[in-house]
Amino acid sequence: MTSPRIAVILPCYNEEAAIAQTVAAFRAALPDALVYVYDNNSRDGTVAAAAGAGAIVRSERMQGKGNVVRRMFADVDADIYVMADGDATYDAASAPAMITRLIDEQLDMVVGARVMQDEGAYRRGHRFGNRLLTGMLARLFGRSFTDILSGYRVFSRRFVKSFPVLSAGFEIETEISVHALELKMPVAEVETPYFARPDGSASKLNTYRDGWRILNTILRLYRIERPMLFFGVIGAVLAGAGLLLSVDLALTFMDTGLVPRLPTAVLITGMMLLAALSFFAGLILDTVVRGRQEVRRLAYLALPAPGA
Repeated sequence: MTSPRIAVILPCYNEEAAIAQTVAAFRAALPDALVYVYDNNSRDGTVAAAAGAGAIVRSERMQGKGNVVRRMFADVDADIYVMADGDATYDAASAPAMITRLIDEQLDMVVGARVMQDEGAYRRGHRFGNRLLTGMLARLFGRSFTDILSGYRVFSRRFVKSFPVLSAGFEIETEISVHALELKMPVAEVETPYFARPDGSASKLNTYRDGWRILNTILRLYRIERPMLFFGVIGAVLAGAGLLLSVDLALTFMDTGLVPRLPTAVLITGMMLLAALSFFAGLILDTVVRGRQEVRRLAYLALPAPGA
């Protein structure tokens, strides 16, 4: 690939104060790239500011960053995609090095791991939540990134066109990370500067509400992608509790030949049946998931690697 088509894609909502600066920075860093701004029902002058800065402006009416990313991935046609936020916090000058690494190593995603340049750039609660969720993702899926919530990423075409975006909001970064981990894609991280927002720009991320949505997304994806372990744990807990409750009844029955607490015996029977159902549900769903993974892997492999 001697001259890849590069698209910079910027999801945007009420970023009048920052979008022109963001567009100008990426146009300077990547002069041959097309810069797309996808507006998500902004109520300020975001659209005019983006168009004035030279971006191709499009819109997505369904509210939420995940909905915007789904539309961008579907509509924009390129060989390499650079995704960032429109709030001027990410370092556009790092994009060429990230693209070079993607091509040279034939990767499918390079994540811009954020390095704070001033204390106000990254709220303490967000840093703690990011570390917590990153660690949880590593435990659930075996490996992770150091910054799973970074919105600064470079993708190959085959990543973008094989990724079925399901998320609606800020949990989209988590879904992207899990998709890469599940298909065992070649990925990398590059440390990039992270700046405070310019005056007049405010974060749309709610620490607790969106943190809960991201945590729920991790658990949901774990249930979907690891059903044998998910339902196996539930079955093991139910079976263990049933066995503990049955010890006293079994000893009494061996001594007297009687079952004195019939309701407890019925409860134990129900728990053991539920444990067996959980185990078989996990077994069946695991077979289904393997089939889905094969289909996604084949769709991913149908497109050439960057630089191939």
